[in-house]
Formats: sequence, C-alpha cells, structure tokens
Amino acid sequence: MIKNLARTAALTLLLAPLALPAPATAATAPAPAAGRAATVLTLVDAVRQLPVAGESREGYTRTAFKHWNAGLDPADGCNTRNEVLQAEAVQTPAVAAGCKLSGGEWISYYDGQEVTDPGKLDIDHMVPLAEAWDSGASAWDAKRREAYANDQDAPASLVAVTARTNRSKADQDPSTWMPPLPDAHCRYIEEWTATKLRWGLTADQAEIDALGVYAEACENTVVHFTPAP
Repeated sequence: MIKNLARTAALTLLLAPLALPAPATAATAPAPAAGRAATVLTLVDAVRQLPVAGESREGYTRTAFKHWNAGLDPADGCNTRNEVLQAEAVQTPAVAAGCKLSGGEWISYYDGQEVTDPGKLDIDHMVPLAEAWDSGASAWDAKRREAYANDQDAPASLVAVTARTNRSKADQDPSTWMPPLPDAHCRYIEEWTATKLRWGLTADQAEIDALGVYAEACENTVVHFTPAP
C-alpha cells in the first residue's frame, strides 16, 4: 500500500508538472518569533527531519482543539478566523461592528480562485486537527491544543482557501490529497512540512513517502520554521 501511495504521488507529478518557486532569500523569509531562532532547510532535508511513527485517532474529538479564540488582539472584537482573513486579503476589507468584513478580495492558493465573499472562504489548518491529534497532539494539554488551533505566529499554520477545497481535503495528508492547482504543490508541501516541524509532530510512512516524492521535484524550495513555544 505504501508503494502504491508513493507511486500515485509520482504519477501526479508527471501528469501535472510543478512550477518550482524561487529559493527564499533573507528579504522574503518570515521573521522568527521573538526569542526563538528560525531553522532553514532545503525541503528534502526538512522532510528527513520528520520523525516517523504510526498514527492513532483513538479519543479524538474536534472540540479538543478550542477555536476560534479571541485572536491576537482581544480588544478589537475579531476572532482568529477574521484576523487571518484580514491578514491574507489582497484587497483589504472594510471592518464593521462585530468584526463584519466586506469589500475585500482573497486568492485561494489551493485552486487559484479569486474570492470577494469571505463567507465562501474557510480557514484551513495546514495540518488538520485530526491529523495533528494522530501525530502527537493527543498527548498535549488543552492550552497547547488551543495554541495550535489558533496559531498566527507562523503564516503557514492557517490559510484562507475556498470552502470546497478545504472540505475536499478534510483530514487527509499529502499521501491522499493535494491542492487541485499543480502550481501550488511545492508551496503546500513546504508549509505542511514546516508546520509539522514547528509543532514537533510525527509522520507515518505513507506520508513520508509521498512528501519525499514531492520534495525531490521541488528542488528549489526552502523550508523556514520556528519551534512553537
């Protein structure tokens, strides 16, 4: 089965060639959180850093991860979802009472769609909550799970995308789901890997095999991550 998954990933790359992004530079790299150093790796090396372990969903409930919370500035009345929408807008939305957003524009990078109605966007957890649980978050306390579910300190952790792509992804890892836009693949694998490394999460063998296939194709992709507190 593992070989079949890796073969499927390889075929996907052959059928939908990837547009490789330029290497990140000091000017474009995300700034590390205060007091914590950022790690920079090639994507191939970053995938090799992931601990390999089996997964278990025993005991999982979505409510184990409190979200959305009051966000970075509780005084502004905007929760994490709306703060992410404001941060990722390519055209800044107006903000009315109760943090109601209007008039903005977003690009869903999973499928390249332009969106002007924030109600048609989901905020995707790059590594889904269930996958995080399977990969180590089951051992965390409630406070750390809440921090994970509302993480705005790393741009890759939460991403505004069309609802249909987020719901198509559900709780799948890259061995069984990738963004429908081929040009998004390198970025997606980089952000998935960075999120797992940031939070010290493991990967099962099928996931590692798929990540490795994509990483070899995304030879110019660089991973930046800062360990979560």
